[in-house]
Amino acid sequence: MANQTQSNSDYENYYVPATSAWPIVGAVALFFIAMGAGSTVGGLFGGNGPWLLLTGVGLILFMLTGWFRDVIHESMTGLYSSQMDRSFRQGMSWFIFSEVMFFGAFFGALFYARLIAVPWLGGAGNNAMTHAVLWPEFIASWPVVKTPGGTETQAMPAFGLPLINTVILLASSVTVHIAHVALEGGEREKVKKFLGLTVLLGWIFLFLQGVEYVHAYQDMNLKLDSGIYGNTFFMLTGFHGMHVLLGSIILFVVWLRVMKGHFSPEHHFAFQAGSWYWHFVDVVWLCLFVFVYII
Repeated sequence: MANQTQSNSDYENYYVPATSAWPIVGAVALFFIAMGAGSTVGGLFGGNGPWLLLTGVGLILFMLTGWFRDVIHESMTGLYSSQMDRSFRQGMSWFIFSEVMFFGAFFGALFYARLIAVPWLGGAGNNAMTHAVLWPEFIASWPVVKTPGGTETQAMPAFGLPLINTVILLASSVTVHIAHVALEGGEREKVKKFLGLTVLLGWIFLFLQGVEYVHAYQDMNLKLDSGIYGNTFFMLTGFHGMHVLLGSIILFVVWLRVMKGHFSPEHHFAFQAGSWYWHFVDVVWLCLFVFVYII
């Protein structure tokens, strides 16, 4: 009996949280965001699409606030063991892997359009009849700046705001790494400065991307419905911008926790998770900058 008791005490307690409504709130928020975005583009629901979209965004922010609060409380009250920490790491790793697959699908659509669909429409191989019937005036080149309806647009140049944003994101990846190393070394003041700078750089990136979108719409006639080029451009850059927004929110919450004295050199997984995600966002942008803006 004593051996059995000793054997059981060798295992750590694994905290199982109580039933939470936050996943349901998040699902409802994503539903409103999807419906709002789709109806805004398609002009459905009597022009109320933007309101549905804003409702979804508001619910997402509400969900993130509540869920972050609960997880922080659980962590600070000592409910998490090292086994729980390993579970968090595995969960974050799989989450980032799912995001890799998410962007892989969009990059796959881009490569399919450029390497298969465009040459096919241009009559490459044995598709001369297809070219003559479907789109006789089509020229097989990328980017496609003329839609079947005759609307012409322009391609977004790489050198300008996109290059500036690339430098900004690369710099933010360096600053978050410096903050991470400083935290492991117990240099809290350095962590506060460089992590705060990382968040600021992320917000500057989002602001400049908004300026770029306004320029594309007003001056270049480049819109979401501007053929396959406009569609892939805004889908890739737009979804990436959403991930930058989410990453900056995560790092901002982590920064607030640092200001309150949370984390230690040995225990700071929330910081690590935010850092991992931020580096992932930076890598995606580098791929996007090369394949969307340059090539």
